[in-house]
Amino acid sequence: SDQASLALDLLQQEGFSNISCDLIYGYPLLSDKKWDANIQKLIDLEIPHISSYSMTVESKTALDHFIKAGKTPPMNDEQSNKHFLHLISKLEQSDYQHYEISNFAQKGHTAIHNSNYWKGTHYLGIGPSAHSFNGDSRSWNIAQNVKYIKRIEQDEPTFQQENLEKIDRYNEYIMTALRTIWGVSEEYINKEFGTDMLKDFQKNIKQHEINERVVYLNGTYTLTSKGKLFADLIASDLFMID
Repeated sequence: SDQASLALDLLQQEGFSNISCDLIYGYPLLSDKKWDANIQKLIDLEIPHISSYSMTVESKTALDHFIKAGKTPPMNDEQSNKHFLHLISKLEQSDYQHYEISNFAQKGHTAIHNSNYWKGTHYLGIGPSAHSFNGDSRSWNIAQNVKYIKRIEQDEPTFQQENLEKIDRYNEYIMTALRTIWGVSEEYINKEFGTDMLKDFQKNIKQHEINERVVYLNGTYTLTSKGKLFADLIASDLFMID
């Protein structure tokens, strides 16, 4: 924490103003008081962009071992949800826009690069490990620098590619758009995927609208504060199965 604060102070002293910070919440030893202090620290520093994620425990990691050994309390979904809702409330009160479920920004500081992913915009990736998307297919470059350079020199392909079926593109749109303030557009679904898929979508989302997890306005569905706790569940209910 002290090291991170020092790094931010140095960046601002050197004139960097467009800074993004990540916050992790939901881990057992994070008290409500400490979580509030972490958020307040970034607000006080006027950090223009904040991303925040709930901790997940990967198998065979040190944290996984400590939890199984009883040395660390297990993860607590109730605590995680509480921290998430406090984060939203505190940042919105400080004029941050909650524009994607894990991202908050001051005016004019939404992430341009990541927003292209969430909006389904085409993008070109250059260099090792970079990904590209043209609307119909996705490609990814070789990860290893040496192999990447060697293939260029030998005029050989530097990437692998997969063609996306209509259902794949629909599911990806639902998964990403639902997480944003721009939401899921009926017009977009009808234009890109057809009337039948739009009707299925409208039928599947109806119960979530009744349960006040999504709100409908001007042809677009967006998550409510309540719905943000169930974003993955709602998306999975809306997915099409081939």
